Amino acid sequence: MSTILLLFSSNIFMTVAWYGHLKYGHGWPLWKAILVSWSIALVEYCLAVPANRLGYGQFSGFQLKVIQEIVTLIVFCGFALTVLKEKLAWNYVVAFAFLGVAAFFAFAFKAPGPT
Repeated sequence: MSTILLLFSSNIFMTVAWYGHLKYGHGWPLWKAILVSWSIALVEYCLAVPANRLGYGQFSGFQLKVIQEIVTLIVFCGFALTVLKEKLAWNYVVAFAFLGVAAFFAFAFKAPGPT
């Protein structure tokens, strides 16, 4: 559970780092947006690395990546709706559903061990 909480926390920081300047720093010069984004992303790395270290063994590397992608989409969806004020269109919902099916297949069957 700590792996998933850390991944959620890290993804909140990464989403703000990658997309926050679209809302709040749009008038900034590019160098400033990059510098601020990298400063925020440092916190993301400080959370994501321990998340993956703690989770590896409980989950395979492939499963950790699938979890991370699903968490990223959940966090971004909330950010896009609340901060960027974008609408959730039907085609995005369908795309997320297909990704949910992908996550099912990643966890539904016994994964082979490391070689």
